[in-house]
Amino acid sequence: MYRNSVSLPSISTYLFALAPLTAAALWGGLYGVSKWGFDAIPPLTLAFLRVLVGAATLLPVVRLRYPRREFTRRDRLGFLTLGAVVAASLATQFLGTAFTTASQGSLITVLTPIFTILLGVVLLGEVLSVRRVAGIATATAGTVIVLSGQYHLTELAGVATTGILMLLLTSATWALYTVLGKPLIERYSALETVTYSCVAAVPMLAVLVPFEFTRTGTSLRAIEFTPQVILAVLYLGVLGTAVAWYCWYKGLEFVDASVISAFFFIQPIVGAVFGATLLGESLGSRFVLGGIVMAVGVYFVSTESNP
Repeated sequence: MYRNSVSLPSISTYLFALAPLTAAALWGGLYGVSKWGFDAIPPLTLAFLRVLVGAATLLPVVRLRYPRREFTRRDRLGFLTLGAVVAASLATQFLGTAFTTASQGSLITVLTPIFTILLGVVLLGEVLSVRRVAGIATATAGTVIVLSGQYHLTELAGVATTGILMLLLTSATWALYTVLGKPLIERYSALETVTYSCVAAVPMLAVLVPFEFTRTGTSLRAIEFTPQVILAVLYLGVLGTAVAWYCWYKGLEFVDASVISAFFFIQPIVGAVFGATLLGESLGSRFVLGGIVMAVGVYFVSTESNP
């Protein structure tokens, strides 16, 4: 009996990783899929369609799972706050991507785990051990090695300042969405927290669509919804939002935000594999080396017991 009781924590330590790993894998395909959408749909409109599809996917599930749940005014405000934060994250992500390239976006969003760690310490009082800091630093180094083999790091020097600022805001706001969601997840569940924050973000992004149409001189009728565009919107909404956001928050049910942040480094790795598989891009030796270094860092962070 004693042996079984002590083995369960070690098992759960590894099982929790499946959720953020799934999220990172799904996000890794976003850059390639988003290109189909960006060619036909303006950035803010695409962000709105993404959360609309995501909310429509999640809401029936949460209503079925928790049909009689009631929330306090404080928690409703918490969901609205999360909705505003994630709406800002998506808006800046899509606008920033429009001003930059996929390579620049990948390089800048590597900062997301760093923001998450800092906010976790400040807002949640998380404790950073030497092992955790070393693991994050190692994972960062490995990801940079991968991206340096994929892209030219000097490209950052020529990118528009607006694009850099937008993507930096994306990293910071997604980190904030991760950290602020932790208390609500602990009081309710990952499914409810991600669902109601996603629902709250829908009208916030919807109000931006008419302004974008006016600025760009386009309209909803002018958008040609080809099979590729529809597939892109469905991927972004169902897999990239409903499934991936839930998996990301699911990991927070078990461990600290700083631990979950380490799995974000896997996103560009998966993106590189997608590029090699679907677009015929070459991975190169740096991909293998960087992938190994990144994996070691993630292992150090994810296998440490919470303080």
